[in-house]
Formats: sequence, C-alpha cells, structure tokens
Amino acid sequence: MDSIRSAGEIARIDIAEATGFSPATVTAITSELLNAGLIEEIIPENKQSQSRRGRPRVAIKLAGRSHLIAGVKLGHKVISVLVLDFEGQDVVSQEFPISNPRMDPDEFVKVMLEAVSKTCESGGFSIDDLSGIGLSMAGLIHATDSFVHWSSSLTERNVDMGILMDRASPCPVFIDNDANLVAKAEHLFGVARNIDNFIVITIEHGVGMGIIIDGKIYRGTRGCGAELGHTKVQLEGALCQCGQRGCLEAYVGDYAILREAHSVLGEEIHEDVGSLYDAANNGDQLALSVLDRAARMLALGLANVVNIFDPELIILAGAQMSYRHLYEDKIIDAAKQQVVQIDAEMPPIRVHAWGDLMWAKGAAAYAIDQVSALKVRELSRNGD
Repeated sequence: MDSIRSAGEIARIDIAEATGFSPATVTAITSELLNAGLIEEIIPENKQSQSRRGRPRVAIKLAGRSHLIAGVKLGHKVISVLVLDFEGQDVVSQEFPISNPRMDPDEFVKVMLEAVSKTCESGGFSIDDLSGIGLSMAGLIHATDSFVHWSSSLTERNVDMGILMDRASPCPVFIDNDANLVAKAEHLFGVARNIDNFIVITIEHGVGMGIIIDGKIYRGTRGCGAELGHTKVQLEGALCQCGQRGCLEAYVGDYAILREAHSVLGEEIHEDVGSLYDAANNGDQLALSVLDRAARMLALGLANVVNIFDPELIILAGAQMSYRHLYEDKIIDAAKQQVVQIDAEMPPIRVHAWGDLMWAKGAAAYAIDQVSALKVRELSRNGD
C-alpha cells in the first residue's frame, strides 16, 4: 500500500522491485486488495495495439473513491477541517473560529465532531460516510493509544481521548501531535518529499518539533519525544504554559512574545505578534528588543537540534513564519556559531509557512495510513 501511494500509479513488477517481495506474492496481495476495493487497475488506452506485441503492462493505484478521510488541525483560535479521498485528493474544506481555546474533554469532542460534521455536510455527504478522522493537536500525546498526557487545548491532564472519541464518533479517530503531522505532510506533499531524515520546527502559540528518521515519524517511548518547545534554555527562567520554567517555548511562542512585550510596555496594546512586528518595522525599539530576544532563543534551539540530530534538512513552519524576525540571516548565522564546528556545511534551513489546511492535510494523511492498516489487518484476519 505504501509503495502504491508513493508512486501514484505503479505496475506489479515495480512493486516487487520496490518491496523485495516475489512477483507471485505481489500478485496474490494485490488480488486481495482489488477484491477489497482498496486499489484499482489502470488499463492502458492503447491496450489493443499492445496486445499484438504481448500482454500490456497494467498499472494499479489506490481506489480514491473507496474511502473518505477527514483531517482536523486544532489551532489556538481556529479549527481547520479538510476531507480527502483515499488517494489524498482534496474533497472539501472549512475553517471554524474557536471561542474557547481551552476546553474540558467532553466539550472538546463535541466541538471537534461538529466541525467535521458541518464540513461533510457542505460537501454533500455525512460524517457517517467517513472511514476515519485524523486529529492534529498540540501537546504530549501517545499516538498509539490516542492518549493525551497534556495539551494546551484541554483543561485536564491524562485524558484517554481515544475512548471519548470512540463513544461519540461514527468512525475511528486517530490523534497525534500537530508538529508530527506537519512533518508527515511535508514528507508527502511539501519540501521534504524524497527526503527521509529531516526535522520540522513549528512556531505558533507554542513551539513543536516533528522528526522524520528513515521515513518514519519518531515519537519516543511514551509519545513525549521531540518536544523542542519544552527543552530548557534558561534555569528558573520564564514560565511556560506547561507549568515549568525556562522552556524554549516560554520565549519564542506567540503568548510568550506578547507577554514579554506587554510586560515591557506596561500595557496590553498588541493583539497578536503581527501587531508587534509592525511596530518593530516602524522603529519601535521596545518591540525590536522583544523580537530580538525571541530570535536569539530560537537560534539557540536550532543549534541544539543540529548538534543532536544532524538532519538532512530543517524546516521552519507555522504562523510566525509570516514574519521575518525568526528567520533572518542573522538568526541562521547565530545558530551556526553555536553548532559544533566541522569542515562541512550546516544542514539547510528552509521556511515553509503554509496555512492551517495543510496542517489538516497532514492529519488526514496520517488517518489514511491508519485506515489502510485497519483494512489490511481485516484482510489478514479474513484470510486466516
């Protein structure tokens, strides 16, 4: 299934070469997938002329119409929902404002499913027609169990979101950290296509990191790995929304930058980072000072990432990437000065400031993988 999805269209013999399976095994497996409606054959248009020279090379692809999958990106102010077909093609999307950025678990489930349901209705079908939902949210999440240790979107800790979702949703819901799913989206659709070892750093309300190693998301034993935002950059430093002090996020996240600005100014005059950035561009020295501190802290975080992982590529993503204060040349230069010095170039750092719907696409792609795995397991059980 992965080989077919990666190729788009592929002949059986090429699947055998890509997977190392024998042609006979590939033929047997694809026969089952065809019978299950998960893939379909593409007969060449010039089949008749080819048949005179031998059997045409029939390609197969995923059956796009076999399943509809929703992806949800839960932001601090907006819920973004995108429905894909099984091939990953966009079907319908919508965005909804969030009146309360921190909800109790039951309210959270209700709001999320209402957003998905309304999006489906706008596309002319029902939430009952979905085969799966991928949910992308900030926090410490054990994706295998859909267990949320902590999230800035929830008022409670240690929430078994999988159980709550199973009770309320008509289809399976798969939950993961939003930075992980941005990395998933970058790997499938973005600037990291064909790169199997890279890191995405997301900077919005908080700071996240998604790690792809050998083409797979690295999550850690408890689902709490890759938490760059909660690495410590200053002993007994600024208070983070996680409850600890000195986290990188407490200097770089939206709320942290605004908190520092209002503390320095003595009044809350900036509604968002964009307002602060505009003030800095207009020569406001206090605004410049606040943004400069955030940038220097990010440079420290980037250097730590390079020193620990030495990836092929680092991608900076998120709403703050719309503003240059976090990726000017001086920031990259500051990171370079703090990286272990060798006679080789530092990994490239690229900015990809895509919108929330692309984050939702990563969540949907994750759900497509999980639905595929469920269907394959069903086929295996039926075969037994």
